[in-house]
Amino acid sequence: MRLKELRKKKKISQLKLAMDLNLNQNSISRYENGEREADYATLIAFADYFNVSIDYLLERTDNPKMS
Repeated sequence: MRLKELRKKKKISQLKLAMDLNLNQNSISRYENGEREADYATLIAFADYFNVSIDYLLERTDNPKMS
C-alpha cells in the first residue's frame, strides 16, 4: 500500500493522519508496515483523504487519478 508514500508527500505525521481520520497512530503504523490490512471503509477514507483512487493506494495502478 502507498499509504506511507502519500503521507510523507503531504508532509504529515502518522498522528495527524490518525487524528484526521479518527483512527489511532498505531493502526496507521501497522497499515504502513503491512502488519495489518485496512477494511473497505478505511481504504475509502484513505483514498478520499489523499484524493487518489483505491487502486492507486493499493498499487494496482500508477495513475493516482480517481476514476
